[in-house]
Amino acid sequence: MTAFKIAEAARLLGVSDDTVRRWVDSGVLPAAGTPAQIPGEALAAHAVELARTASNPTDVLSSARNRFVGLVTRVQIDGVMAQVDIQSGPHRVVSLMSAEAVPELGLDIGSLAVAVIKATNVIVEVPKG
Repeated sequence: MTAFKIAEAARLLGVSDDTVRRWVDSGVLPAAGTPAQIPGEALAAHAVELARTASNPTDVLSSARNRFVGLVTRVQIDGVMAQVDIQSGPHRVVSLMSAEAVPELGLDIGSLAVAVIKATNVIVEVPKG
């Protein structure tokens, strides 16, 4: 069974080591051993639960399941195209769109936005072990 040290779990969840320790102390996450290690299955379940807490501000039905709610951190317009960066938790999502779409959507730094990703190819990688 895969297990993660406190610092590894914190990085994966995008929180501080102290937050993970508080979750362990309060029973939110199980841990065993010295140094304390959190079972991968429990960490994965908690990551899914944390992702549910980000509310989606849009009121639409969609077949896309990969939705990242976040804040616009960068808008770069160059001619007819624009690059918009959205920070969603520990994830940076970059969108290329028409320059015309930026003002139409009201995208400014600090705006709340949802990055919707619909892809036919998803590449999965795992660390060498």
